[in-house]
Amino acid sequence: MMIELLKQSPVLFITAVAILGLLIGSFLNVLVYRLPIMMERQWKTEAAEYLEQTPPKFEPFDLVKPDSACPHCQSQIRAWQNIPVLSYILLGGKCANCKKPISVRYPVVETVTALLSGLIAWYFGWSIQTGFLLIFMWLTIALTLIDFDTHLLPDSLVFPLIWLGLFANLSHSFVPLEQAVVGAMAGYLSLWSIYWVFKLLTGKDGMGYGDFKLLAAFGAWFGWQALPLIILLSALVGAVVGISLMVILSRDKNIPIPFGPYLCGAAWVYLFWGEAITVWYLGTL
Repeated sequence: MMIELLKQSPVLFITAVAILGLLIGSFLNVLVYRLPIMMERQWKTEAAEYLEQTPPKFEPFDLVKPDSACPHCQSQIRAWQNIPVLSYILLGGKCANCKKPISVRYPVVETVTALLSGLIAWYFGWSIQTGFLLIFMWLTIALTLIDFDTHLLPDSLVFPLIWLGLFANLSHSFVPLEQAVVGAMAGYLSLWSIYWVFKLLTGKDGMGYGDFKLLAAFGAWFGWQALPLIILLSALVGAVVGISLMVILSRDKNIPIPFGPYLCGAAWVYLFWGEAITVWYLGTL
C-alpha cells in the first residue's frame, strides 16, 4: 500500500527520500568522525604485529560503540538530542549539559544530504537509478568530508563504490557494462599516468592513490565518456580554490590540498548536468 502511494505521489516520494537523507546525514557525521580513528588504530595494531611488538590496547571503538557524547563534557547524548537538524535548533546549537557550542557542521551535513537526496528523487523519479544514486551520493559525501579532514580516501568506502557502479551497469542502469569497465580502467590509469609524469618531472607526489581509485569509481558508474568532463571540472575548481587560498590567505603552496572533494563535486555536477554541459561544449566548438 505504501509503495503504491509513493509511486503515485511524486511529492510524497521526494519528501520521504529527503527525510531518509536527514537520517543518513546524521549517520554520515558519525562515519566521517569515527572511520579515520578506526583506521588509525588498525594501522597501529598491524604495525606492532609486524614489528613483533605488543599491540596497543584500545577501548572498544566502532560505528556503534561508544555512545555519542559531547566532545567537551563527555555527557552522553540522549535520543531526543540526536534528532537531525531539529535537535540542533531546539538546543540553540549548544550542549544541553555544559552549554558549549555544537559544531554547525552537523546540521549542515544533514541538511545537504537531505537536499541532494531529494534532488535525486525529483530528477530521476521512482526508478532503480534513484536507489543506486542515493547510495552513490551518500558514499561520496562521506568520502568528501573524510578527505577534507584527513587527506584520506578509505578503501572501505571507495572499493564498494567501484563494485556497486559495475553492478548497477550489469543492467545498463547508466551506461553499457563495457563502457563501465573501460571507464574504471581509464579512470585509474589516467590519474596514475599524470601522477608519474608529475613525479618524474618534479620529484614530488602530485596526488594520492586514493584519487586514482575514486576516479575509477566514477568511470565505473558513468562510463569512460564522463571522465574528461569530470577531470576538467575538478581541475578547474581545484585550481581556483588553490590559487585563492594562496592569494587571500597567504597559504603555503607546498601544503597539500585534498583532491577528492573536487572529484566528487565534479561527479555531482556531471550527474545532473553532464549531458547539457557536453552538448553546450560540443556546440561551442
